[in-house]
Amino acid sequence: MDGSGSSDFEPWYRREYPRVLATLVLVVGHSDLGRDAADEAFARALARWSSVGRMASPAGWTYRVALNLARRSARRAAAERRLLRLTRPQESELPGPAVELWQVVRQLPRRQREVAVLRHLLDLREREIAEVLGIRRSSVSRSLGTAHQTLRGWLSDEADEMDQERECLS
Repeated sequence: MDGSGSSDFEPWYRREYPRVLATLVLVVGHSDLGRDAADEAFARALARWSSVGRMASPAGWTYRVALNLARRSARRAAAERRLLRLTRPQESELPGPAVELWQVVRQLPRRQREVAVLRHLLDLREREIAEVLGIRRSSVSRSLGTAHQTLRGWLSDEADEMDQERECLS
């Protein structure tokens, strides 16, 4: 470090780390997640110690950063677990129309498919989808609208074809 106040970081860290860690573990309910978030937050505090150290509550800032990191990590892990369960369905587990719908969704371009799956299968909001994918909310909205329009077109074309087939068989 450059010596601009970083010498007082170590005693502060020794005093505050156990408190912030214990609080995080209790709040998030998971020791590994709490420890990872606390470690990252204290690393960020050290990197910014020249300004964080002058704050009214450096521990409060660090706790807030750690809590945000833990929440983001928990949301991402939950979304990943749901997505893994939902993106690789066994076709034998799905009823006929769901298999067909999944095959249609798979034909969408990657970004449209991602936002459609995250929105409709994981029930994430556009803001959450943007965070998960690391894109702007407006991009999510645009991709989702295009995906819906494309799917409506494809599905109505298929419905028309099925109606024509039924008429021929009648």
